[in-house]
Amino acid sequence: MIEFLFFLFSALAVLSAVMVITRKNPVSAVMFLIVTLFSLAGLFVLLEAHFLAAVQVIVYAGAIMVLFLFVVMLLNLGHAAGREFRGSFARTLAGAFGLGLAAFTAWLVMGGKAPVPGAASDTVSDPILPLLREHGAVGAVAMPLFRSYLVPFEVTSILLLVAIIGAIVLARKEAP
Repeated sequence: MIEFLFFLFSALAVLSAVMVITRKNPVSAVMFLIVTLFSLAGLFVLLEAHFLAAVQVIVYAGAIMVLFLFVVMLLNLGHAAGREFRGSFARTLAGAFGLGLAAFTAWLVMGGKAPVPGAASDTVSDPILPLLREHGAVGAVAMPLFRSYLVPFEVTSILLLVAIIGAIVLARKEAP
């Protein structure tokens, strides 16, 4: 079951990432980017990185995507919304996904056991386990991030800020 979920989330992430770069409508591209980020959060859950999955959903799929949508709407880059989601293929794909999700939920409610990715992880020699026991999940992520990787973290934030400012400057219309 874990392998199936891994391939499902991986295929969904790759497919939605391809859809991000092939959409003409920026609002549609942002929506597919949200699907990509949720797929990555699912992969983090399979890797037992629940904190990273929560951060992925809350920070990236939540806050950053709202910012992106705000910038897209502010700059009026979108065309008629929803035009790319029409058609029989989209309806069939949405119906199949909905039925699969409903079947999985019904299976869980009827007594199926949800997969536990690392049930035997304490028996395996894992270098992160002592760090997790000593500092907890948040500390195990925060200590390397703010000690070893502080400069790349800050450079990434500056690059994102420059990219947003550059997009606004390039898309701004000249005043008459």
